[in-house]
Amino acid sequence: MVLSWIMPLPILAPRHRLWLIAGGLAVIALGLASRRFPWLFPEFLGKYPGDALWAWVVFLAWAFCLPAATTARLALLAVLTACGVEFSQLLHSPWLDAVRRTTVGHLVLGTTFSWCDLIAYAIGIALGAGLDHRLTRSSREPSPPRPSPEAMPP
Repeated sequence: MVLSWIMPLPILAPRHRLWLIAGGLAVIALGLASRRFPWLFPEFLGKYPGDALWAWVVFLAWAFCLPAATTARLALLAVLTACGVEFSQLLHSPWLDAVRRTTVGHLVLGTTFSWCDLIAYAIGIALGAGLDHRLTRSSREPSPPRPSPEAMPP
């Protein structure tokens, strides 16, 4: 990153937890907006943009917990988590259904199993992983060498 060569601040790291929190909040806001204002996305997409954004937040949550993990590992953990949550919707017990009836429970755990949700999750995780890979790749590229003070003209 050019800025890290000029100003080596740790906050410029792509997986800095402050960036992950800010990104997560932005994705959550967009996901909630996709349900509240469905005209933001093409009508044929239905509720799936919100599902894709939910899965992206799962990816960001894993990145927050494991900032040194590879993008592939984070994506795998996000897929396993998303699939686990989706398949858990096949389970019903009074306490679990009571949790799902709350706003937070509904947003986090969902209510009804759908195979199509898994496709939306894969798309959301792929978007998050693609962006993460691009950002972390640029931070892994070697910085240009700094000229030594002796080599600088007077």
